[in-house]
Amino acid sequence: MDTRNIQREEIENIYGKISPFEFKNKLIHLAADQKEKSAHALLDAGRGNPNWTAATPREAFFTFGLFAVEETRRVWNEGDLAGMPQKEGIADRLNNYLDRNPNAPGGELLRKIISYGVERLGFIPDDFVHELADAIIGDNYPVPDRMLIHIEKIVHEYLVQEMCYNKPSKGRFNVFAVEGATAAMCYIFDTLIANELLQRGSKIALAVPIFTPYLEVPHLPRYNFEVVYLRASELTKDGTHTWQYPNSELDKLKDTSIKALFCVNPSNPPSVAMRPESVKYLVDIVENDNPDLMIISDDVYGTFVDGFRSLMADLPYNTIGAYSYSKYFGVTGWRLGTIAIHEKNVFDKLIKELPEHIKRELTQRYEGISTNPEHIPFIDRIVADSRQVALNHTAGLSTPQQVQMAFFSAFSLIDKENKYKKLTMDICRRRQKLLFEGLGLDLRKDIYDAAYYTEFDLLEWASHYYGKEFADYLQANHKPVHVLYRLAQEFSIVLLSGGGFQGPEWSIRISLANLNDEAYSRIGKMLHKILQEYVAEWEKSKKL
Repeated sequence: MDTRNIQREEIENIYGKISPFEFKNKLIHLAADQKEKSAHALLDAGRGNPNWTAATPREAFFTFGLFAVEETRRVWNEGDLAGMPQKEGIADRLNNYLDRNPNAPGGELLRKIISYGVERLGFIPDDFVHELADAIIGDNYPVPDRMLIHIEKIVHEYLVQEMCYNKPSKGRFNVFAVEGATAAMCYIFDTLIANELLQRGSKIALAVPIFTPYLEVPHLPRYNFEVVYLRASELTKDGTHTWQYPNSELDKLKDTSIKALFCVNPSNPPSVAMRPESVKYLVDIVENDNPDLMIISDDVYGTFVDGFRSLMADLPYNTIGAYSYSKYFGVTGWRLGTIAIHEKNVFDKLIKELPEHIKRELTQRYEGISTNPEHIPFIDRIVADSRQVALNHTAGLSTPQQVQMAFFSAFSLIDKENKYKKLTMDICRRRQKLLFEGLGLDLRKDIYDAAYYTEFDLLEWASHYYGKEFADYLQANHKPVHVLYRLAQEFSIVLLSGGGFQGPEWSIRISLANLNDEAYSRIGKMLHKILQEYVAEWEKSKKL
């Protein structure tokens, strides 16, 4: 019995029934088996973990950590046991430490970070350095639990720079440091439900294609939301996807029974930012048709698009901004993310307008953490709910994680020439170009394309280059899973189905971040080889 046929049948049977990320694991096993039988290296372009890391802010972090340990021994030193960092004079001691260690990795950046906090944000030197030292040692619970005071201000400035393009709305955003954007998703969903801003069965909108958990979470029995899809279905005149939302799709949000919109911007998997004209149209809909619409915007890929503006910049009253440091700085393992909500927001307004019987229930829910529970802002309810309220006193992201987050943020704020940003953007664009060259295709320039992923629609390609007749033949005689199977089985290449992200059924997602440059040339060439075999098969069938 041919085991390849058994594997292919197994792959076909589960395709479309499980998450694309779980399906990817099956393909990896298949590709790994092939790797053992050939000289092919396993190329997994299915997951978005970048293969670069931001080194300098890490150096500053670890150098500062050594200083902080020295500070603990200065206070109390009994062999393996030390004390806790003390505030008075600590800023001068840090300067002296860096003077004594002129070649300490990241030392120059560390000096600039402290100067930025003192000179630009008005921090008192000892207060700032002590907060960082105590936090990196991790000897205290996070206080305040939502985020440490100086660190929140630095992260706020970073989010304004990267998400609002230095043109923020009036007022400030309150920031909650969380364990990556995935934790942000979980916390936001839970608090919306806990405060009955969304209820089981509520109608929500999803801007698709979208990261698969946003597709899966709403259908869990706990939520069971009614979902309306806003499809990025716009095409150019020659039939190419722009991955933008036609006004007819955005018009669905005029329905006031839609309580919330969840979007990833730039999108995942196309990784294309919503164009300003569409944002303007959306702003008009919110202001004139659905003013209480709650928007949750996941902006993790925003740093890869020139001049990016999050919806939290143009609709600050209505939008929760979720952000993760993982992609830009190569820190998926650190689990660094933020939830940002403007100090004046629709979520607090809607809580005030809840029916009295629900308000009484919420008072009971939160009365253990405040003598005025009805006045707890929505963002602080997220903090409390993240620890089942009763454990609110132990809430908050670990303090060493917050320090690393602050150092990444300050590193970008200090980099006025955007040298690091240009490096990461150039990496993605270079790989995208190599992929398309391998495919033998021209790459359409798109100023809104983050180029972190690319979503390649095989049917679009078939129609554009060989006409509708070939596209119909491809659909009638093959399945998208066949392409994924062959790439894994024959070439040890793992890609994801775009259909699993509510994208076109025949689209595939290719991460441009996690493999070396030459891998993308190979992926393009092998995918082109398979597609050309289908073309030859079709041309042969026409002659019969």
